[in-house]
Amino acid sequence: MKKNFVLLAAICFGLCWTACSDTKGRYVDLRTGEKIEVEKDPQTGIWVDATTKKPVYIYVDTKNNDTIYGKTGAVINGRVVTRDNVYWYDADLDNTSNNSFETKSGDYKMEVEKDGDVKIKNGDQKIKIDGETGEKKVKND
Repeated sequence: MKKNFVLLAAICFGLCWTACSDTKGRYVDLRTGEKIEVEKDPQTGIWVDATTKKPVYIYVDTKNNDTIYGKTGAVINGRVVTRDNVYWYDADLDNTSNNSFETKSGDYKMEVEKDGDVKIKNGDQKIKIDGETGEKKVKND
């Protein structure tokens, strides 16, 4: 009887430990590749990094294998466009008048032009990626 209680207690502890630690590292920010925790900003409704409070543009739920749009929390599986490790939600491209897209967060700014060219400014670093050739130019100020 005592052995069964110890075994049951060990199983319960293991399950509780797994459940409690499950959220850490469950989400991955596609922009940074970092494991994050997310929460919904009560004022804006946008999903943010729980630690930095910065908006998360697109992130992956590794438990459910879903890609999530940070502005709305909607699952956008199969609707993410990428080029040279730069990700964006293709509906953002469809919903703009000239088929360009721009996102900003602190010192980070990314613009995808209608011809597919990508411009990124991250602090003092500027990156340009040619939409046709994939040629990448990096400039540090």
